Amino acid sequence: MEDLTSLERLGLRVSAMINSPLAQHARRVLVHRMDTDEDQDWRTIMDLLAESDGLDMSFCDDGSVLLQWDAPTDDDQVIEREVELDLVRHEEEAPF
Repeated sequence: MEDLTSLERLGLRVSAMINSPLAQHARRVLVHRMDTDEDQDWRTIMDLLAESDGLDMSFCDDGSVLLQWDAPTDDDQVIEREVELDLVRHEEEAPF
């Protein structure tokens, strides 16, 4: 098994912070930059986050970034339900 790159490790750490139950409930998380985070990796992750729709980024003086997002709208939930219904239809059509 290959070792993860520093960018992959940072991406996994930020993803885990965003997906934590507390962050999901509050719809916000404070991401701290660690001394071991490479400048290029940090910029890459911040650029990727900046491209995300519905995500507000506030850069703090200490180098951390506050990420905040809105709750899913009714339209988002409808899309999820349509996907679930579509999956159920495909399961019902299975020939076995």
